[in-house]
Amino acid sequence: MTAELSLSQARRVALRAQGLDAPRPAAGPVGLRRLMSVVDRLGLLQIDSVSVLARAHLVPVFSRLGPYDTSLLDRAAGRRPRRLTEAWAHEASLVPPSTWRLLGFDRRSWRDRMWSKPDGFVHTHAAELDEVRRIVRDEGPVTARQVHEHFAHTHPHAGGGWWDWSVAKEALERLFFVGELAIAGRTTTFERRYDLVERVLPGEVLAAPEPDEADAVRSLVAIAARAHGVATVGCLADYFRMSVARAKQAADELVEAGELEPVEVPGWRRPAYLHRAATVPRRATGRALLSPFDPLVFERRRLEELFGTRYRIEIYTPAAKRVHGYYVLPFLLGERIAARVDLKADRSRGTLQVRAAHHEQHGDRRAPPRESIAVELAAELDLMADWLGLGEVAVVPEAFGDLTVDLAAAIRPRTSTLRA
Repeated sequence: MTAELSLSQARRVALRAQGLDAPRPAAGPVGLRRLMSVVDRLGLLQIDSVSVLARAHLVPVFSRLGPYDTSLLDRAAGRRPRRLTEAWAHEASLVPPSTWRLLGFDRRSWRDRMWSKPDGFVHTHAAELDEVRRIVRDEGPVTARQVHEHFAHTHPHAGGGWWDWSVAKEALERLFFVGELAIAGRTTTFERRYDLVERVLPGEVLAAPEPDEADAVRSLVAIAARAHGVATVGCLADYFRMSVARAKQAADELVEAGELEPVEVPGWRRPAYLHRAATVPRRATGRALLSPFDPLVFERRRLEELFGTRYRIEIYTPAAKRVHGYYVLPFLLGERIAARVDLKADRSRGTLQVRAAHHEQHGDRRAPPRESIAVELAAELDLMADWLGLGEVAVVPEAFGDLTVDLAAAIRPRTSTLRA
């Protein structure tokens, strides 16, 4: 008979697996060891160029550890011995080098697809690819901008769109996709620095036997399952962007091996799996602002089924059609998503701006009152402002949402109140 978890138990399992079930540890400054413990728990940190508040990969560590020196992540990914490296995992992500190795089957798939098209870029620009290889070998690590200087006379780049890449950028990215190049770090303007794989990845990782696809997929699903605590096949597949069929086969094998246990969760209407390391805390007492790129909110259907919160990123939605704001972060309080808040770091004014704040109403009589939520959210915003080096939290005059007035009243006097 399949075991059953209540919805509350499933929430607490998920929060414990993600390191969000309890208040942050208060012990001293965050060092590299504590930072890597978060990465080990999550398995990856998604990278995104949006910096309205802070870069996407920076916020999940803050959510779990509180204020920390973000240069630690640069150090982990940009200095030897590298603890993290970039890979296509859940989109562009920072992963441990051992996980980069597991993703080799995906890089081989990229190579097969690219090289199978006779009229594709790798064939029509074969000479340029060879030149890029030479430049990286002789001069790396290099940025796309630096490599483009070698091609500007024969391949001028007049475009300015985000995906309107120069020939140099296209070549570098394709070589990165297939594993010929790796990322040695990022510049202060967030440009990738490309280099030879053997100069980036630790020697022991490169020397390890290449895992076959089935073993690699099973290991990746195991990482995803541990990070979820409890998850469906769809959630497990989404974590490393693999097919549901692959994830299902791996999950079945992990059940057979005793690493996963089938469970039922009321309302999920599809099979779920509990990782053998998962535990059910008696209660969840954590508090955190969650980036739109936080692993807890990766899979929107799971978020809605666990917490009753329907969430979407509205960055690409026309302003007049936005419901909750431009860059909206869910606010976790205990085992509930209690609010959502649209934030912007105005660094020129040294202000963390609140542009919208909404109370999440789930019809739960045990939920804390709105005023209490506002007080907790104000404290979390104060902590985030300190971390970002901003001296003030301000609810802007045009802010909207049913929590803005309560939040403005709860913000400490040294920061700001709602301005007329």
